[in-house]
Amino acid sequence: YVWDDPRDINLIFESKLADYAGAKFAILTDCCTNGLYLSLQYRLLEKKLRGGQDISLPVQSYVSVPMIILQSGMNPVFVEEKWSGMYQLGESGIWDSAARFTEMMYVGGDALQVLSFQIKKRLPIGRGGVILTDDSSAYAWLKRAVYDGRDLTTPYADPGHVSQIGWHFYMTPEDAARGILIMDALPKKNEDTMSYENYPPLDSYDYFGGKR
Repeated sequence: YVWDDPRDINLIFESKLADYAGAKFAILTDCCTNGLYLSLQYRLLEKKLRGGQDISLPVQSYVSVPMIILQSGMNPVFVEEKWSGMYQLGESGIWDSAARFTEMMYVGGDALQVLSFQIKKRLPIGRGGVILTDDSSAYAWLKRAVYDGRDLTTPYADPGHVSQIGWHFYMTPEDAARGILIMDALPKKNEDTMSYENYPPLDSYDYFGGKR
């Protein structure tokens, strides 16, 4: 691998992930939860979602997912779903794919499919995630949003360098380099690491209103 700037390592990793998963684009994040949060923000911006809307998700899933739905101004609604590896948030086109990492896994269409590289996953960087998409507009917005709204193709002092509101959710080049090396040693086909059976029901928590 050859690079001129440390951030080129992130581009190398993104290209490897997109090719492996069968997507056109990949946007690295510092974790899956923040990738899902940014995906919700993009759907709100597109007006494919709206504030106050109900978003369904499996009642047996990770606790951060209903939290980011609430923090995005929408309402989590729990449903029974026997999922493995991944599931969709309602009909949003956003997929929580934290527990799946295998060749050609991207679901296609206009999906925003978010993966996790936490220690229990197939690509155990320690912390990290990626958003997969075929949508060039989504890619352009998310690529800036993940790094404080910055356009990294322009100099920092350029008046247009900060082109939108963003978040500090980027993956460091050090973590990206670790991901590349681990990925190179992985098989192409991998079983899911988790399913609904790994999680207790979430509707008992008062935080989420017990809506079902």
